[in-house]
Amino acid sequence: VQLQASGGGLVQAGGSLRLSCAASGRTHSTYSMYAVGWFRQAPGKEREFVAASGRSGGGSTYRDSVRGRFTISRDNAKKTVYLQMNNLKPGDTAVYYCVASNTVILSQTMNPSAYAYWGQGTLVTVSS
Repeated sequence: VQLQASGGGLVQAGGSLRLSCAASGRTHSTYSMYAVGWFRQAPGKEREFVAASGRSGGGSTYRDSVRGRFTISRDNAKKTVYLQMNNLKPGDTAVYYCVASNTVILSQTMNPSAYAYWGQGTLVTVSS
């Protein structure tokens, strides 16, 4: 499975961006059976969980600092996951990576090691 992320860019604080991540290649099961999500890594910091959409309509999970500002959604027919980011803050500046897994369990949703497939990353820069 290959993941291609896009949509990053430079935006002022308070602005919005929408990231997209399209899956391609052979999958072991239908896309709806994959948990998909986003992690991010800021310069000099560890990679951190941002949001995820569970398998088979399993609901969404967010890190506390983005809840209410970011929304994850997916289009299973297009094998694409989106991250709508509103009211962006300088602290959101990072490289954003999309991820996918058809084996992750709920308790491991925020664990980067639980995801076998990673996109190449897209840079989001929020200026103050």
